[in-house]
Amino acid sequence: MTHDAFLHIGDLSVGYGATRVLHGLDLSIAKGEFVALLGASGCGKTTLLRTIAGFVAPSAGRVSVAGRDVTRLPPDRRGMALVFQSYALWPHMSVAKNIGYGLKLKGLPSAEIDRRVAEMEALMGLTGLGARKPAALSGGQRQRVALGRALAVDPQILLLDEPLSNLDTRIRLKVRHEIRALQKRLGITAIHVTHDREEAMAMADRVVIMEAGRIAQAGAPEEVYNRPASAFVAAFMGAENMLALEGRVSGGTVHLAAGPHNKATTLPLRRRTLASGSLEARFRAEAVEFRPADMPSTDAALTLSGHVEAVSYLGGAWRHSVRLGHEAVFADAEHALSPGTAVRLTIPDEKLFLFSTPSAGDAKPLPFTPAGSPERLPVSAAN
Repeated sequence: MTHDAFLHIGDLSVGYGATRVLHGLDLSIAKGEFVALLGASGCGKTTLLRTIAGFVAPSAGRVSVAGRDVTRLPPDRRGMALVFQSYALWPHMSVAKNIGYGLKLKGLPSAEIDRRVAEMEALMGLTGLGARKPAALSGGQRQRVALGRALAVDPQILLLDEPLSNLDTRIRLKVRHEIRALQKRLGITAIHVTHDREEAMAMADRVVIMEAGRIAQAGAPEEVYNRPASAFVAAFMGAENMLALEGRVSGGTVHLAAGPHNKATTLPLRRRTLASGSLEARFRAEAVEFRPADMPSTDAALTLSGHVEAVSYLGGAWRHSVRLGHEAVFADAEHALSPGTAVRLTIPDEKLFLFSTPSAGDAKPLPFTPAGSPERLPVSAAN
């Protein structure tokens, strides 16, 4: 899919008083594309969505749709519809009246409103429920009413602000696929805010990962998952295990020095952008391979030695906390190993993410994170 700009965000900044929330964002979204804004709480993803919708005024930059500058237009003149996290349904109105509310505000004739509402009820699987009030509906049905209300006004762009977060897991899995199928069928442009990595990958054509008011990486789900652009992105996409290593880059290879719990090894540089010196290694628990402690090292892999300190069953795999001196990493296996068992772990080159450790002068200021937040915990304490 080409990214010819249908919706364009150019050098967009947003602040509240002296606090800057968004920092010069640039993003282009193609017509008919489904984009997920993914990030932790406080990263600015909802502020970006609300700025696109017109509920927040930017301090700099512009928002344009199909070449038309809408930066200073009110929400109802942007050709967009927003589905809120709380659904925001009128409790005293029936399903039919909730769906038709935007059409009534537009001043459409009653017959046209009734026709459009009936279409939306059929599209959303709500036929026969038009007379019910929101209190008589399930969470999934309420979400469909909110979505039907948004689509009834025939928006150019559909904005979704974590609309699935109030649903239980089973219903959420079902509804997210329904939304994706509906978006593809209608060919509508959609922007979906979520903090759920799996949800973003399952629904979106492109995932935009945000960090402290900036775009950390944007790309297809498989790209950001398999080729994270930074240690932050790697961690957010599930590579929570972290180790500090020393390496030397030479030609097309990186030579990892031996440490207290890792063997020296040489790996192909591939697409990695590294400099000799301190490196940060990240990998997922499911990427780890267990080997007997006396088995020879594997080529093109990072090899670690440690002992099992705890085991838990996740469903489908056993997660082991493996102690490496002062550090601990998580590793998954089909069978449980007893605490105290000496193990050798190998992480194949293609599943190992390496990044140069930024110097103190290069490090960006970090956003405020409450004490004990899992975003900043060492890997030995994170789950």
